[in-house]
Amino acid sequence: MMPDELISTLFPQGHTISPGAENTFSGQAQVAGKTVEVLGIADSTPLGPETALVLAGRVLEIVRAGRDVPIVFLIDTASQRMTRRDEMLGLNEYLAHLAKSITLAGVSGHRTVSVLYGTAAAGAFIATALSTQTMVAVDGAHPSVMDLPSIARVTKLPLDVLTEKAKETPVFAPGVAPLAATGAISETWKISDRQCAERLAALLDDRAQTDADRRDVLGATRGGRKMAAEVARRVELAFARDATVSEAR
Repeated sequence: MMPDELISTLFPQGHTISPGAENTFSGQAQVAGKTVEVLGIADSTPLGPETALVLAGRVLEIVRAGRDVPIVFLIDTASQRMTRRDEMLGLNEYLAHLAKSITLAGVSGHRTVSVLYGTAAAGAFIATALSTQTMVAVDGAHPSVMDLPSIARVTKLPLDVLTEKAKETPVFAPGVAPLAATGAISETWKISDRQCAERLAALLDDRAQTDADRRDVLGATRGGRKMAAEVARRVELAFARDATVSEAR
């Protein structure tokens, strides 16, 4: 079912959002007098090939329409659907297709913002909310790229060691606060404060977020991602230096 309370809070000026296939929903809404496209997934639905195709297909339709309309994604997806059938169908490619479609929308002039209102984990999280230019978390959001027990199985490190590391290193920890510290989550909102519509309008008007990804800088400022921005700066300087040398030759 659609998150009716969230939708009514975000879009008090009206909307035409309706349920679709594979537990998705889509439509248009009014934000500060402007039309935005809305896409979403509900009920912690695992993201399989069919759902990924529905969402990616709608994103590409919006891009082909040729208008720079913003796209708002409302996300509640448990994880990618981990069955043998889905793996054999090439689930990784479907997830990549969805992520690239959302990225294409962003570079084509569409302001993309995701609002995480439920769970989101692993590949499903990366292919949806993390692929937008800006991510917001509201009440009930619980994101994780990988939970600590899974990290323990992959790295062979004891769970208690990872639990201690997660207290000081946000990249190890699931949840809103650690991901906000890394810059992945830009803002956290409470639906009850009734200011979500105004905050969404402000984010959609922030075109600086469209021109460049500054989540590494945000993570450095918040202390949760200390090296990414500096490494990116050094790479940029090295590239500029090499380009200058090449032109001189």
